[in-house]
Amino acid sequence: MKSYNIAVIPGDGTGPEVIGEAVKVLDAASQKFNLKLNYTHYDLGGERYMKTKETLPDSVIAELRKFPAILLGAIGHPQVKPGILEKGILLRLRFELEQYINLRPVKLYDERFCPLKDKKPEDIDFVVVRENNEGLYTGSGGFVFKGTPNEVAIQESVNTRRGVERCIRYAFEYARARRGGKPWKGLSAADLAAGKKSQLTLCGKTNVLTFAFDLWERAFHEIGEKEYPDVKLAYAHVDATTMWFVKNPEWFDVIVTDNMFGDIITDLGAMIQGGMGIAAGGNINPQGASMFEPIGGSAPKYTGQGVINPLAAICAGAMMLDFLGERKAAHAIETSVMKITREKVKSLAAGKMGYSTSQMGDLVVANL
Repeated sequence: MKSYNIAVIPGDGTGPEVIGEAVKVLDAASQKFNLKLNYTHYDLGGERYMKTKETLPDSVIAELRKFPAILLGAIGHPQVKPGILEKGILLRLRFELEQYINLRPVKLYDERFCPLKDKKPEDIDFVVVRENNEGLYTGSGGFVFKGTPNEVAIQESVNTRRGVERCIRYAFEYARARRGGKPWKGLSAADLAAGKKSQLTLCGKTNVLTFAFDLWERAFHEIGEKEYPDVKLAYAHVDATTMWFVKNPEWFDVIVTDNMFGDIITDLGAMIQGGMGIAAGGNINPQGASMFEPIGGSAPKYTGQGVINPLAAICAGAMMLDFLGERKAAHAIETSVMKITREKVKSLAAGKMGYSTSQMGDLVVANL
């Protein structure tokens, strides 16, 4: 029996509720596939911050480095000023654990939940590989004459050759694997089985951001043409990408982009796949501790009501198993989620599913 140590951060708002259902499903899948998951829970989030004024102690960072995977519920508290928890916990975890890839599958399970006319599951099935440690999110910049009429605010986008190259290489490997090549950490069993045609699209803004995306574009072509001749290369400006997500999402296979653009286009991706209730993501360090989460946030207005959709957290658990190499268990969870989405659920929105939060978890377990 294989055994894995997993760190769990339930977090704020509805985070503990959805994580409870994710763990329920993970335990059922583990039993079915002869695995053992050993959970260690960490109290990080808004409540802890309000009591202790601590966001993420150094000792906790040191402990988290030792885990292969972290399951995160949500970070965000209505009584804590925006930015404190996000920078102090989320960004610090991503940066200090060097989770330099944000991986966001965008996959439609049922056309009823897609807001786009005449789009079916076969039309919306792509992955965004977002650089997760650089860009505008490094916090580089500052103020001059703050609080005066002459105030100047500077926010700098930091892009290193090392950071850009490792993100692009990951994306190329992922794109190649989706066609049935060598498996790559983070690639789902369903993608492997489907034998997808391999195409990698660079999403940028080369006509305006002529320094940062000159580096991205040069690295993209140099690496792709030399090392990945079997992967088709494509380019799209970020504004065009958002248009095509709506008009022709079937054009996309794997997309690679920087931190800011990736943050924006993945939320649009979540909407066309059915909403935040089904959208999961991974913060990946291919050689270290990686973190998996639903991307919808803490949704504090639904806390404690038992109406929040846990499927995104359950899908995040499946991504975690896949990253750990347990592809059969991950595929079983994804298949179960797909089945109940198509056959049972009335809506993916909180309070409109036709089932409570815990009942949704029970349905996934029953259909494993």
